[in-house]
Amino acid sequence: MRIVVFGAGGLGSILGGYLALAGAEVTLVARPAHARAIRERGLLIRGLRGEFNVARNLIAVERAEEAEGEYDWFFLGVKAKDTERALEEARPLRERVKAALSLQNSVEKDQILSDYFGPQRTVGFATIEGARLAEPGVVENTLTVPITNYIGELDGHVSPRVRALAELFNKAGLGTQVVSNIRQVEWEKLAQIALASGWAVSTLSGHPGLRFADGLVVREGAEHFVALAKEILEVFAVLGYEPENFFAPVSRLKELRQLPFSEAVAFVQRMGEELRARGSRATTSMHEDVLRGRKTEVEFILGPFVREGMKRGLQIPTLLAAYRIIKTLDVYLA
Repeated sequence: MRIVVFGAGGLGSILGGYLALAGAEVTLVARPAHARAIRERGLLIRGLRGEFNVARNLIAVERAEEAEGEYDWFFLGVKAKDTERALEEARPLRERVKAALSLQNSVEKDQILSDYFGPQRTVGFATIEGARLAEPGVVENTLTVPITNYIGELDGHVSPRVRALAELFNKAGLGTQVVSNIRQVEWEKLAQIALASGWAVSTLSGHPGLRFADGLVVREGAEHFVALAKEILEVFAVLGYEPENFFAPVSRLKELRQLPFSEAVAFVQRMGEELRARGSRATTSMHEDVLRGRKTEVEFILGPFVREGMKRGLQIPTLLAAYRIIKTLDVYLA
């Protein structure tokens, strides 16, 4: 199987590297310094699964036109805010790929790819695999769960191509499941990310040393988390979905939806204590963007829930407050 990952930063490099180890022929289209380092020394992956240097079955290039031949799969790995530019730069690949999917945190991504490649060449995909680009040529695997990827045809049928890709992911040690309800999985993943990101930025940004667990153990921080969760999940419910905790054990949306407010607050504080006991210093990528002075993906992550909630006349004051805070910060981020 031949795969091209366009916009191979942390996540795209992690997935591409593991798939190359599993025997796929992978081409990473990456920023110049990252691509050069991989060509010179291979791709170093370190983190939860150990440390690997990937050179076999892996090619790194800087532009789409340098990627040679035909590909079975195109993975879009850029941030959602960079999609339009990325797809313009990917035009030399457009007619040389059989199928495409997006690694992005977005519920608009499938329609964008369908418009670009055609609906018959687009499939849905959701991943919670965590990664960061530590330095050119070096990526860190920071988060995983037993079922870390979901893949499915947009019309719900189970096709040979999604079965084959899921089999490859599983061979690579990345637990992957084929589903007929990929849209629900994508919306639930976005709900989880919107909650974590909206809460982290609106709660912790004033102190650069704070991480996720530090806010959850404080009662008021936990109350803010639960209030935001219940509003996001109310929007999720009016879309016709109930949380299934697809990304368990990280996902706790089902519990947050079902528990009364005070019990949910205690539940969240215990989550924070558990994270602290494990020495976790994790936070969200949106929080990291703010700390580093970079513009966020607030419109793609919180925006869909804000728009759907307002369209349906829901009371979402906590969600709106978090959204407005991040939008204000965004004006001053580079």
